[in-house]
Amino acid sequence: QSPAGWTEPGQRPEFDEYTLVLKGSLTVEFEGGSLKVGAGQAVIAAKGEWVRYSSPDPEGAEYIALCLPAFSPQTVHRDPER
Repeated sequence: QSPAGWTEPGQRPEFDEYTLVLKGSLTVEFEGGSLKVGAGQAVIAAKGEWVRYSSPDPEGAEYIALCLPAFSPQTVHRDPER
């Protein structure tokens, strides 16, 4: 679950990430643009691809993310904080 106004740091992970939105919506930014992913929709972020997730809408978002291989802090490669 992510609250309204949440933005995750950008990342270039060593895993594929499959995200299914259950409620609300997520904005998913890629180097080539962005997608708004609503309830009942899914998005795939390929390993090695820069991606950033946010939930700018007032209702926030509920979603399930599946990472293959599994997520770890050592393999997510988040952007440095500014």
